[in-house]
Amino acid sequence: MFNYDWFHGSPFEEQRAEARQRCARAHYPDLDPDALEENEDFSRFREELEVRALIYLRDGFSYEIKSLADVASRSHLTFECEPVDDQYKVGAFIVTVPFDEIVRVEIFAVHPSEKPSDLPQITGFRSHPDRNPDRNPERTPEHAHSHD
Repeated sequence: MFNYDWFHGSPFEEQRAEARQRCARAHYPDLDPDALEENEDFSRFREELEVRALIYLRDGFSYEIKSLADVASRSHLTFECEPVDDQYKVGAFIVTVPFDEIVRVEIFAVHPSEKPSDLPQITGFRSHPDRNPDRNPERTPEHAHSHD
């Protein structure tokens, strides 16, 4: 399902734009949908939104994409990862993942003033993912890995 064109073409950017638009609409529920684009407060709020992209892999690891890397290979997704642990925040952490290992992509839009304190758990920096099957009921116990 995921390939080079999905991430570097329009689908990834469309999903990011959709998350941003839906978050802004939810923040301004009383505005007429046809007048949203003319409303300065709505437009400013939408532009201030942070958009996070999380990828989940077959092996149970997950990563947050900080930015896509401009590399020649089209057979893998290469990106700069948003580090979770302090020891990785001192430089750039580049990750390369085969596209067929990506099982889910989540896009999360949030205003900086409304960030939840309980953010998704990123497992790509641990020695192994959390293997608690109760945290991901869509997978069978023998294949269960945490994706939270």
